[in-house]
Formats: sequence, structure tokens, C-alpha cells
Amino acid sequence: MLKCLNDKKGFTIIELVIVIGIISILSIIIIPSYHAGQNQFALQRSAHKLAQDLRKAQEMAMSSNEISGKNPTGYGIDFKKSRSNYYILFANLNSNTQRDGSDQDLETIELESKIIISDLSPSNNFSILFSPPDPITWVNNSSSKTAEITLSIQGTNETKIVRVNPAGLIEVE
Repeated sequence: MLKCLNDKKGFTIIELVIVIGIISILSIIIIPSYHAGQNQFALQRSAHKLAQDLRKAQEMAMSSNEISGKNPTGYGIDFKKSRSNYYILFANLNSNTQRDGSDQDLETIELESKIIISDLSPSNNFSILFSPPDPITWVNNSSSKTAEITLSIQGTNETKIVRVNPAGLIEVE
């Protein structure tokens, strides 16, 4: 029995070129969006991590753990605009309401790659301190100020704001 030449199965070179062309076009469209989405997700993660670290300082203020043989009068986070890629969690070992040389740094927390602290309010350098028992929230020696920490993706206008009000409510905007 003779087999007909038209019964062969497979793809033609034209079909393969068309499929490769379609895949290439889709890749060109999707890859830039993917990188932008990664940066946006990193910004969101960093803002929520900062809020989590502020809550950690609040919780530490409600506990009474000894540090270096002393009972801290509060715990807080220190910010400086000149240190745009990290902040410091500290224990307040004296009775003032801000970070100084007699306090003990507990942890230096770095932000994710390409994420920076772009703006601070009420000033370019301040600490947020939570002192027991409630805890009371202190921003730059005042228990009536609201603090805002603005995080952004380096080189863009994409921002997230972490706000701490005088009652100690922490929110990510």
C-alpha cells in the first residue's frame, strides 16, 4: 500500500516563526511591568515592615525586660534623613524621651534595595519612643505630635507613608 506524501504531521517553518514572534512580543510587553511591580511590592513590604517594627517597640515598652542590668524607661525607633536606608531600634536607659548616647541600640534595620526614607516629619531627625505602662507615645520630646515617615522607591515618585499619631496608632497609607 502506498502512503500519500500529504499525510505527514508536523509544523511548518512559517508556523514556528509566527509562534516565536508572538512569544517575543508578549515578553517585551510583560517584562518591564514585572520589574515595576517588583519595586512597588518592595515599597509596600518595607512600609509594613516599618509599621511592624514600631509595633514591636510598643510591645517591648509594655513588657519589663532588663537590658544590660537596667530596666529601660521605654523603647523606640530613631530616624535620620541622612540615614536614608536604615533606622535604629533602641532601648531608652535614662528618663528622657528621645534617643541619646546613654541609650542602647538593639537593632539596625535596613530597608530593601532601592527603598529609601525620602521624608520625615516633624523634622529631619527624630525618634519615636514608647514609654510604659500604656505606652505613651513620644515624638521629639512631645506627646502631642504626629510622626510621618515617607518611604519611596529611589528615583521615582512612588511613596508610602507610615504615620504614628499621639495615641500610638500606627497606620500605613
